[in-house]
Amino acid sequence: MAYYYSRKLTIPFNEVLSKISQTLKQQGFGIITTIDIKDTLKQKLNVDFRNYRILGACNPEFAFKAISLESHIGLMLPCNIVVQQHENGEIEVSAVNPLETLDRGFTTTNLTGIATEVGNRLRTAIDDLHRNVPEPKHEEALPSAVSDENVISPIQG
Repeated sequence: MAYYYSRKLTIPFNEVLSKISQTLKQQGFGIITTIDIKDTLKQKLNVDFRNYRILGACNPEFAFKAISLESHIGLMLPCNIVVQQHENGEIEVSAVNPLETLDRGFTTTNLTGIATEVGNRLRTAIDDLHRNVPEPKHEEALPSAVSDENVISPIQG
């Protein structure tokens, strides 16, 4: 399985940022950090770069449970979401797959269960980007490699 979930869209970058914030919220996540790579590279290196944001998403309930089970799991928090604009204008939203990024050395059944649920919710948030009315919960699997058939345009809804 891939270490991330991904979906491409052909709607404006800022609209995608707004939609991912909404779909994450519906899955119990809040955005607690935002890193604007484009702005940072311009300020620090005077480099022009494409739109690229890293959002730190946190579900407090799951974070508390995970940290209670493994005190060093905070090294992997928050869950990162990348929103990036490619040269062809498509906007790609990717979320980490926490089950694949867990160190097998300290994985327990309880921790695996939490990672699975967090991954399902992140995948649902990514999947719901192309829906007019997001579904509260579904298990629709995303492809590990995104192809043209997975590109969503605003009129496909």
